[in-house]
Amino acid sequence: MRATTSLPPQVSPPEFAVTATRPHALRGVDVIALPVLAGDDAVMLGPGSAEVGELLGIDLLAVLDAEHATGKTGEVTTLPVPLGAPDNAELRQVLMVGLGAAGADDFRRAGAALARAAFDRSAVATTIPAVEPALGLEQFVVGATLGSFAFAWRKDRPEHVPVARIVLAGLSDEDRPALERAVAMGGASWRARTLASVPSNLKSPAWLADQAVGLAREAGLGVEVWDEQRLADVGFGGVLGVGQASATPPRLIRLDYTPAGAGHRTPTVVLVGKGITFDTGGLTLKPHEALVNMKRDMTGGAVVMSVLAALSAVDCPVKVVGLIPAAENALGGNALRPGDVITHYGGRTTEVTNTDAEGRLVLADAMAWAVEQLKPDVLVDVATLTGAMKVALGQQVGGVFATDDVLAAVLLESGRREGEPLWRFPLASAYEEKLRSKVADADNAPGGPGAIIAALFLQHFAGDVPWAHLDIASVGDAPDDSFEYSKGPTGFGARLLLDWLGSADPLAGIGS
Repeated sequence: MRATTSLPPQVSPPEFAVTATRPHALRGVDVIALPVLAGDDAVMLGPGSAEVGELLGIDLLAVLDAEHATGKTGEVTTLPVPLGAPDNAELRQVLMVGLGAAGADDFRRAGAALARAAFDRSAVATTIPAVEPALGLEQFVVGATLGSFAFAWRKDRPEHVPVARIVLAGLSDEDRPALERAVAMGGASWRARTLASVPSNLKSPAWLADQAVGLAREAGLGVEVWDEQRLADVGFGGVLGVGQASATPPRLIRLDYTPAGAGHRTPTVVLVGKGITFDTGGLTLKPHEALVNMKRDMTGGAVVMSVLAALSAVDCPVKVVGLIPAAENALGGNALRPGDVITHYGGRTTEVTNTDAEGRLVLADAMAWAVEQLKPDVLVDVATLTGAMKVALGQQVGGVFATDDVLAAVLLESGRREGEPLWRFPLASAYEEKLRSKVADADNAPGGPGAIIAALFLQHFAGDVPWAHLDIASVGDAPDDSFEYSKGPTGFGARLLLDWLGSADPLAGIGS
């Protein structure tokens, strides 16, 4: 039995506000952050800089020159203000933050750099988004949110905490809706990272299901949880097989979002997220170095949960159902053995030749059930599925497979906009023969190009529904702190899915 335990309180992301007031006139902020743009021959300071320099009686460009500042994205030049400023005794620092060429990535990375420089501060006022609000506001807020991310399980309070409040100065009330959307986007990635960071001595399938129930209550979603008996009654042989050796039985989590005014003609998207709460590899045991990060093998499920919670905030116009097949792939006398045959929902069988290729087994059940019972217009699965994807792409880009070119294109574009880039891989039928088994409908791990083989395996469970498969094993973990990424789980995929599903017509042209 697991020891009873609970997650200690965690730090929260900053609160954000917009104001038309310039930073020099704001009271009660202890940090002012100003944008620095890289010019051809010299750096340039952005909105509000002249007033701040005049307030302090300091030539800010001279400070930048003395520090050899280049304006490159994320570069931070710190000017201490130990005695405060006239009419603002709390002011202690002016941060001049490099914005590079002021593209979308630059705003996001500048936000993250500012957040890291402002840990333990009370309030920051900044005009960085005011350089170009239409392009920069959302990306800056996302970057500042994620640059603030931390997760800890210690006896004492965290060593550092995020800045409590960030005021976006030089903007207007018209920017508030964009801010609300930005907070939802960044918050979704934060939530996914937190869920993926929780150690597996707490994070069982049942615990994950409890989090989904709480999330549904908070976000106004429908929710349903199937226990192991219901899974057996319905015929989810993949989920049950993978989870059968664990002391904590598997679950299927279902979340439902319905937009205001939806009717029977409103299309439905199904998102399926891999929910392996710890992956030992089963009897095909992983090496030690690969085991260390396996608490985050449910990142796909965390992404789906987080996306569902934020759909209302981005005004998603379609129905969305999130399915998370959750199981722990454990060792034990009852573990799946190489050579075992399992029967998925719908009757298709799989010979399990590698128990460490378990993600596709749980996804297959949920996908097949969704196609038959929910009849979706589009199906997308998200999973940290194959080490082969990491070999192919490193740790900066995720992989996508799709049966529909328009679906692939919109996901690629959303990934580009949100700084979650994807690279499309082929569903190469030349490798289909490799899936053949002498005793079952398919072999779960026959060798060959691993990411493509896994996608071809899953394609059989997508039916004729336009389908995309996001293999985020390459980007599920960040090796180091880098701009908006913190070392550890990334929550990759939440923002690109919200960008797509929050568009005016997410399914335009798909399936036609």
